[in-house]
Amino acid sequence: MKSAGTKSSASPVGEDVPRIDARQKVTGAAIFADDIQFGDSLLHARIKRSPHPHALVRKIDTTRARALPGVKAVVTGEDFPRHIGLYLQDRYIFCRDRVRYVGDPVAGVAATTPEIAQKALDLIEVDYEVLEPVLDPELGTHAEAAILHPDLGQYVVAGFIFPKPGTNISNHFKIRKGDVVGAWGRCAAIVEHRYRIPHIQHVPIEPHVAVARVEPSGEITLWGSSQSPFAQRNLIAQSMGISQSQMRVVAPLVGGGFGSKAGVSMEALVVAIATKVPGRSVKLLLTREEEFYTAFVRQGLVSHFKMGCDAKGRLLAMENVFYWDGGAYTEYGVNVTRAAGYSSSGPYEVPNIKTDSYCVYTNHPVGGPMRGFGMPEMHAGLEQCIDELALKVGMDAVEFRRINCLKAGSPLPTGSKMHPTGLPVCIDKAADAIGWGKKPAASAPNKRRGKGLALMWKAPAMPPNAGSSAWVELAEDGTVTVGVGGQEIGQGVFTVAAQMAAAALGVPYESVRIASPVDTRYSPYEWQTVASRLTWSMGNAIVNAARDAKRQILGTVGEAWEETPEDLDIVNGVVISYKTEKEIPLKNLAVYGLPKPNDQGWRGGPVIGRGAFMPTYVTGLDPETGQGERSVVHFTTGAQAVELEVDLDTGRIEILRGVSAFDVGKAINPAQVKAQMEGGFVQGMSSALFESLNLKDGVVRSPSFVDYRIATTADAPRDLQSFIVEEAQDDGPWGARGIGEHSMVPTIPAIANAIYDAVGVRLEGPPFTAEKVYLAMLEAGVVK
Repeated sequence: MKSAGTKSSASPVGEDVPRIDARQKVTGAAIFADDIQFGDSLLHARIKRSPHPHALVRKIDTTRARALPGVKAVVTGEDFPRHIGLYLQDRYIFCRDRVRYVGDPVAGVAATTPEIAQKALDLIEVDYEVLEPVLDPELGTHAEAAILHPDLGQYVVAGFIFPKPGTNISNHFKIRKGDVVGAWGRCAAIVEHRYRIPHIQHVPIEPHVAVARVEPSGEITLWGSSQSPFAQRNLIAQSMGISQSQMRVVAPLVGGGFGSKAGVSMEALVVAIATKVPGRSVKLLLTREEEFYTAFVRQGLVSHFKMGCDAKGRLLAMENVFYWDGGAYTEYGVNVTRAAGYSSSGPYEVPNIKTDSYCVYTNHPVGGPMRGFGMPEMHAGLEQCIDELALKVGMDAVEFRRINCLKAGSPLPTGSKMHPTGLPVCIDKAADAIGWGKKPAASAPNKRRGKGLALMWKAPAMPPNAGSSAWVELAEDGTVTVGVGGQEIGQGVFTVAAQMAAAALGVPYESVRIASPVDTRYSPYEWQTVASRLTWSMGNAIVNAARDAKRQILGTVGEAWEETPEDLDIVNGVVISYKTEKEIPLKNLAVYGLPKPNDQGWRGGPVIGRGAFMPTYVTGLDPETGQGERSVVHFTTGAQAVELEVDLDTGRIEILRGVSAFDVGKAINPAQVKAQMEGGFVQGMSSALFESLNLKDGVVRSPSFVDYRIATTADAPRDLQSFIVEEAQDDGPWGARGIGEHSMVPTIPAIANAIYDAVGVRLEGPPFTAEKVYLAMLEAGVVK
């Protein structure tokens, strides 16, 4: 921190960020849902769900359920006629005329015990007319496929989403840049591949849970495990036909999200049920089985890649087609499709590009946001093709990437230019750390060792006007409380928020507290805790709020000392003058102000700083070409490399080493940044080697940890290295941008490329299980 008599120039904005151990904890005024005493009046909700992937609802008879003692409410779609959705309002809270996936909510019950509620579900009789389902996204685009949303053309939709009424395509995003057809003739090497990426689940340690209460006045309070309290307030209020001011969402700390608790999923159900029992609180908790198929899942993807380069390895053209399995409702999936479209070149300079990215309705579980937001799925195939193309043109894969990767000023697929990026440095750090070009001997005669590397890029996928706000308030003793609307989901954002507030205001980190829980009645607005945007967007709001508070304090002291604020500063909680070397602590000053001479009154008073941030420069893109001035706020780039061994007898893969290098702009908390890199690598490895929702005829056959495998500490490599690259973001606080999702993006293709390096086989898609790898080796003649 700064000391009296000198001005610091250690950071781009003149303030030093406290560098602390990530284990330090911000202890705000936390109130957790478990502490709220609902008492004996608490009711328990359960949901009657569709057993069919696709069917018309002919009749729902709730007579017997309503007559069951202990049942206080039974609701159906007849009670709630409005649609709900974030980017595309395409679903009812409860189904009305049709069900579109196994698990679609048909009716809800509130009872005095969970057991009675469950028994009541069995008494609800539903008459279905079963219809032919759509179970493949590529086939779902065909003219002969059943239309799952006949009213698609009437849904409310964001202006940057382009549905195709009369089809199952809820968004078609296009890139048309250069002359792709003409470029193929100039290519010395061309590769084409098709990949299939399965659905997977987020599997947060805490399942979805929410409690709702509707007051006799009509005001609604929702307590929920949520990444999106303000979005929930807005969307649920709209669907209920009430003012957002009547809807309050309280969101305690979240036990894991990874995107599954963004937007609205089960929360609207419990609010709807609570409207039927005013004055009573209603709780809905998803079982682990329900978590697997009724909460958001990561969308499946069928991708087709074609790319070519000249004899010197310079990329000339790409033609990509993505069929996203959006599931039954695509309120969030449509934006995943868009993000994949404008990122479809990968982090490479490609002069000629044609991309068609389709979000397709199917009768699978609802696709939604997951860590990486479509980028792991898209990069999984693209980065394997880059390796294949390098091999075909006779060039080292790392050198091929060095030649073609984005640099500052590189043209992007949407027509804008790349901002400064440290991607070339990331490539070198990852390649050097993994020992690229050196191949140590395998650990046993029956094993083969390989190395692989992959790049990535990702922008915050969000509306152009997603905003953040914050407030900073000082207490009598000079301690600071910071109000934010962003959510702590285990990523450490409250720690970083406290660091930034402390640095911008000039107080010790230990004196800063974060007001919690997030409460839409009292907390400042935040769009959502998604898109790896909080350090950048909410961070800017915090810095602005702290500077506003600082301006008030220095104005008061400057007036009292007859000095200009420019000669004053706050250092370690003390106002100092660089001119006269006077000093005064913030204690009492920040609330009571300062007395005027000769008992002639007071100046100053309670200090509350306010700050906001919203990007104002993101422009629209042409719906036919995808071209525009600026499609996103920025990109985070990086590289990962792996070393692994394949057992020739079993096909089992062991990850020996993992290396990550990412350009984060500025690491506000280096320990937490590295933790994100390590955690993302392991989660990406899990999706590469183990995870897949086993879907058959629209039914999830693996809705438990017995059948759904995720990586454990035993699977993680013993050697994980993380490298921080810092090429400052021009509008980030201290140059920072996000890293939460990005470290999961390149892991699948890095592992796939290492498998090929080891045994010379490629699979259509993950998971790269021992059985699939062994059968591929058998088919290729690697083993007999």
